[in-house]
Amino acid sequence: MTYHTTKRGGSRFRIFGEVITELKKVVWLPKREVAYLTVIVLIVCIIAGLALGFIDIGFADFASKFFLGG
Repeated sequence: MTYHTTKRGGSRFRIFGEVITELKKVVWLPKREVAYLTVIVLIVCIIAGLALGFIDIGFADFASKFFLGG
């Protein structure tokens, strides 16, 4: 990858044109695969959230019994 230095007379916004040029080279996933992978990520996030929630409830219960005697 080459990095260009901006000359005093050069355009400061040339980087945006270069970014657009590079984005045109990207091979994007099909919409169906994006939707499938999004669902997978959401399912994993929900499962991880539930697991961490139960662990948190367990530690909170343990802490209240151990420290507060209740």
